[in-house]
Amino acid sequence: MLIVKKYIVIIACCFVSLQLVAQNNPNAQYRTPVFLDSMRAQKIKAVMPVVRKMYNDFALTNHIPGYAFGILLDGKLLFAGSDGYSDIANKIPATTQSMFRIASMSKSFTAMAIVQLRDAGKLQLDEPVSTYIPALKNQGLTKDAAEITIRQLLTHSAGFPEDNPWGDRQLADTDEELIELFKKGISFSNVNGTNYEYSNVGFATLGYIIKKITGIPYGEYIRQHIWKPLNMQAEWEYSKITPNILAKGYRWINNDWQEEVLLHDGIYGAMGGMITSIESFSKYMALHQYAWPARNNAENNIIKRSSLREMHQPWRFNSLNPSFKYTNGRICPTSTGYGYGLAILRDCENKLMVGHSGGLPGFGSNWRILPDYGIGVLFLANNTYAPAAAINLSVIDTLITLAELTPITILASSILTKRKNELVKLLPNFTLAETAGIFAENFFADYLIQSLQAEAKAIYSAAGKIISVDEVIAENQLRGYFILHGVQKNIKISFTLTPENPGLIQEYHISLMK
Repeated sequence: MLIVKKYIVIIACCFVSLQLVAQNNPNAQYRTPVFLDSMRAQKIKAVMPVVRKMYNDFALTNHIPGYAFGILLDGKLLFAGSDGYSDIANKIPATTQSMFRIASMSKSFTAMAIVQLRDAGKLQLDEPVSTYIPALKNQGLTKDAAEITIRQLLTHSAGFPEDNPWGDRQLADTDEELIELFKKGISFSNVNGTNYEYSNVGFATLGYIIKKITGIPYGEYIRQHIWKPLNMQAEWEYSKITPNILAKGYRWINNDWQEEVLLHDGIYGAMGGMITSIESFSKYMALHQYAWPARNNAENNIIKRSSLREMHQPWRFNSLNPSFKYTNGRICPTSTGYGYGLAILRDCENKLMVGHSGGLPGFGSNWRILPDYGIGVLFLANNTYAPAAAINLSVIDTLITLAELTPITILASSILTKRKNELVKLLPNFTLAETAGIFAENFFADYLIQSLQAEAKAIYSAAGKIISVDEVIAENQLRGYFILHGVQKNIKISFTLTPENPGLIQEYHISLMK
């Protein structure tokens, strides 16, 4: 049975088959952090046939019955596509509106709910979990272990053991069954607060805490405070979803697909029970993209941008992979950490990626955003533990490489630009530099004026006549560099300002460019 169709990579054909999804959402202010860059959008559009084929080949290789994907740029779902079947027996095609169980991608919704409650003053991240679940009082691997905190649950550092695939089968457990587990005593693998170890129990516990604080189940709280404001179509209980849009889950066994039994909603749904579509989940991704860059605009009414950025920080180190390879074969070491319900990856090229994978019997999924690039990818599939993270990493690398994407430029602060212009006027002679009022008190103690003059004159001489000076490139609001273009060579000058107001130049470097 050929479930995933073979596509000939002809650009015109593929452009027709790709779906350009309009975003006519009244909540668009949550979803558009910057004006959509049409040039970048066109470059990404040109790469879509390659991306489409990558997902198609991946689905064939990994025996995925049906899938859907989305590509985001600057808070908008630019492209979405799908192939195969969401229901094999009834031959229902998978679409970008098909409702897939997203498994552990649900965790960041639970984490966001906790952060919302923190922001509202209803809990503290570092308070003991035993405040809400007395049965956990004084439980730990050793007698000298500290109390388990809410922050440790958020970051998989509560000392609970890794519980895949056991946790995946507990989805329908009740609140009472979770508390009974604690009353019997948890088996710990680590002292809490010292190591990362993935725990579904930990996020089920967060779901229970949400109910204890709000008086309503975690799922209803998330529906009211995240889904509805974002106009998302999502559900926890699969039986409430119209059959023709519900993606059934499968496992590839003995050269055929076996349908997996869908589990009902329960307390463990807080770790992996959410069901949604590409088109709906993209709105949530856009909310995360909206957190970047930090700025003075009005806030949205869901969660503060600073709280989203807090969720994106690697609060607990996970691993280092010195041998990681991208699809093209180049080795690029990566390090990973965990934020609040989010996995954080940074590679050797300093690309930062935020998102999460999901895996349950019958399903595999992954989403990632790159805050510095304004792009995001999303992939949902209905095959058990489909390795969606791997294909999305390859797609990200392909998009950046073929579309020649670069990090979004940081706008230079006015003081950085001012100091750059003042510095240019002094070079190369540093005439009256000591009384210019632009250098910090440490500067001429750390840089002898005679040495500064000699170095700058030699470099200017080698560069030849300066014909133009670029704008300053900001590394942050108080550090940057700029290029002077000479007839023979170019010069790079970098400098750092002090924390004083206004900032003064405390550090400076000049060099010939190769």
